[in-house]
Amino acid sequence: MKNLLLFALVFVSLFSFAQTVKLEGTVSDTKNIALEMVNVMAVNQTTKAMDSYAITNDKGKYSLSLKPNTTYTVKISFLGMQSKEIEIQTTTIAISKNIALEESATELDGVEIIREMPVSIKGDTIVYNADSFKTGTERKLEDVLKKLPGVEVNADGEIEVEGKKVTKLMVEGKDFFDGDTKLGVKNIPADAIDKVQVLRNFNENSILKNVENNEENVAMNIKLKSGKKNFWFGDITGGIGVGHTDFRYVANPKLFYYSPKYSINLITNFNNIGELPLTVQDYFKLTGGFRGMMAKGGSVFNVSSNDLGISLLRNNRAKEIETKFGAANFSYNVNKAWNLSGFGIMSSSITDVETLSQTNFLKPNSSEIQSTENRKETAHQKSDLGMFKLSSLYKPSTNFQLDYDILTKISKQEEDSPLLRETIVKGISETELINTTKNQDPVSVNQNLSLFYTLNEKNIFAVETQHLYQEEDPFYNANLKSQPFKLVGYDENQNRNDISQNRFVKTSKIDAKIDYFYMLTAKSNINITLGNTFSDQNFNSNMYQILDDKTVNELDSQANTNDVSYKFNDAFIGLHYKILAGKFTFTPGVSFHSFNMTDTQRGSDYNQSFTRFLPDLLAIYQIKKAESLTYNFSYTNNFTDINQLAEGFVFSNYNSLRKGSRILENATNIQHSLRYFKYNMFNLENITAFLNYSKRIDAIKTAAIFDGVNQTSAPFNSDFADETISGNGTYGRSFLKNYKASLAANINWSLFNNRQNGINIANESFTQSYTMRASTNYKNMPNLELGYNIVINNYADNVFYTDKPFAKLDYYFLNAFSFVTEYEFYHYYNTDKTVNNEYDFLSASLIYQKKDSKFEYKISGTNLLNTKSINDDSFSQFSTRTSQYTVQPRYLIFSLKYNI
Repeated sequence: MKNLLLFALVFVSLFSFAQTVKLEGTVSDTKNIALEMVNVMAVNQTTKAMDSYAITNDKGKYSLSLKPNTTYTVKISFLGMQSKEIEIQTTTIAISKNIALEESATELDGVEIIREMPVSIKGDTIVYNADSFKTGTERKLEDVLKKLPGVEVNADGEIEVEGKKVTKLMVEGKDFFDGDTKLGVKNIPADAIDKVQVLRNFNENSILKNVENNEENVAMNIKLKSGKKNFWFGDITGGIGVGHTDFRYVANPKLFYYSPKYSINLITNFNNIGELPLTVQDYFKLTGGFRGMMAKGGSVFNVSSNDLGISLLRNNRAKEIETKFGAANFSYNVNKAWNLSGFGIMSSSITDVETLSQTNFLKPNSSEIQSTENRKETAHQKSDLGMFKLSSLYKPSTNFQLDYDILTKISKQEEDSPLLRETIVKGISETELINTTKNQDPVSVNQNLSLFYTLNEKNIFAVETQHLYQEEDPFYNANLKSQPFKLVGYDENQNRNDISQNRFVKTSKIDAKIDYFYMLTAKSNINITLGNTFSDQNFNSNMYQILDDKTVNELDSQANTNDVSYKFNDAFIGLHYKILAGKFTFTPGVSFHSFNMTDTQRGSDYNQSFTRFLPDLLAIYQIKKAESLTYNFSYTNNFTDINQLAEGFVFSNYNSLRKGSRILENATNIQHSLRYFKYNMFNLENITAFLNYSKRIDAIKTAAIFDGVNQTSAPFNSDFADETISGNGTYGRSFLKNYKASLAANINWSLFNNRQNGINIANESFTQSYTMRASTNYKNMPNLELGYNIVINNYADNVFYTDKPFAKLDYYFLNAFSFVTEYEFYHYYNTDKTVNNEYDFLSASLIYQKKDSKFEYKISGTNLLNTKSINDDSFSQFSTRTSQYTVQPRYLIFSLKYNI
């Protein structure tokens, strides 16, 4: 039955594809010069519907697919030219028609046509008319974006346009939670969307737009329908259901208000069905819109996180998740020059994770397994997250801008994890029960103050400062039968080994720079940068043992404790020259750095001071308006922070103990990247390709000593370079206006050098992913998406494969019903089939909503096939790991939504 339905849908699609007649030709001006990006639209005179549209290519060519034996009004428009309308009567024979446009003194007609076209381009902006792509089953912004040509949305809510990640999302020109795309695509109602504007070469600061290189910057602005402006809109959803034998619920009120003066967004979500509006991963990667202001300085000093690995499982692939979430965002125009904005996010989640895993530790420079650890682990995790930001933008004129932002993050995370582990060393198997406890309450405050000033058409100044204050206090406890490590002062005459460690890390980091831009000509400028990065960090840790009689044994020897302070300073001057020469843009540069680092621990100071010249180059070949080739070269010094310098032992896990080294030097990273991009509005063809080569010299690597499955490690500067080659490519295009297909490939090859039991080792990994998909986009017929993905992970001791065919069917029918179902099948196996698992996921929903009714009724089911677990694999410096995660069972939910 399933195969018959699939065949019928494909047959209907192919049949519809065949019943068309071509109208082709060229559009030129009165001098017979071809016009590119002309809008050509065919309106059916009987139905008054737009049956086809096109945008001319660089040779002025257009092509429309029309119905046979039908009368059309063909509308042609182009900014700066007089619009034209012609009548076409089709038969069953293709028609050729060349069109000439005359110059116009006004552009009003062109502006009006742009409002009607499904896709149009004006300068660096692509405008999608959302209604032209909606089929009736869309409920969120995400559903609309997935149907737009050249636009992709991944499972994490990240948007890509033309192969580039969208870094900022706005609604009516106002930042939506400082540009976070996930909250937007998962919550903005589809019926409120009028236009989707893609802003290429985006720069938040108009003063710097024409002097900086913005080719990789893409933003997206959502234009609302007129009925959604100056009115509250949104929806309130409530649902109940069952999962296995448990009661399930979801409550999801959302309210939005937009006016020229201010905007308010309110989003809440309470559920126990695995919906996570914001994951812990999202929380830690959210920057609140703070810019990487030192990115082109030539050096990198990253403050690492003491994160304990709590709640880092994928979005909804846990055994049980209960979430409480609330978020509010506002923007207020105090006057024409001053804008205030901000947001607050609070999230609380309780997660149960159940995992079966096998970790194989390899012999040095060999695929032979020297020891194995099998785990059956259950974890109970609780995460409370808070994030608050206030922003002020003062711009009294086009020549002056003053920004201030403050972002505060607070969180509280706890995890209790009992596990049963089996170790196999030299054929001998041992089993024991282990309990671990982790908790942390990190706090960070990030402030930014920026001033931008244009003195005159030749001189531009920018002053930027950023301050980070961060406190972290991870706590770790392990209770186990065995004693993996010989620690000074440890009492081994105990029935159980109960050991704990407290850590406290405080960071204060200031980045400051002054940029001066001098415009040599209209197409060239010189940029001089004076900058400084200063960081002051403190690291304290201590261990203690709880004896069988509950007394405390302080492990206070020097080897087990840390009391470290570390000061890092980078003062630099940079020089960049940018020139536009025809279709080429060149920006060569060099920066001169003076580094000074002082490490204080164990009663002494260790100082390093040196200077470096660091070159970089950006070259862009603008082949056509929507086709370019970009080359980027950088020579960067990478510095570690205090976490790698503290020489006292620190627990990574119950079987992993590490210490730092105060004599570590910086690594040097040499990187070459090449990006090709082509977007053809004539046939909505989208081609992207990216290739990157990175070589890291003096990389900070790990020297590990293994005793069975237990590891003691320390960092060192490797004499051998690490290398990485990565690349991806995508080809996609739309056929007529109802068909869309794409091919994508991702590859990554890495060579890492480490040290194991005193032996230098080189580990290679090679990962490949290939995806093909095709879909339809009809208004009054079922729409089908079919695809196939294969992932190949080639590690030192094995090769793992994941085959994943997938399908999605959505259908809007009887002017009230929407049916959507998605299916994914996974075949996970390795070369010798010692791992060979198959599992699949099926979800479906049926929605009833009468036209113009505010009420929507929905019945939905997730994991309808009741799959029990999924698989994953990973590669580390010394081992490979395969894991099996228990997932949430089948849920059936009935919900009612009221549209405000």
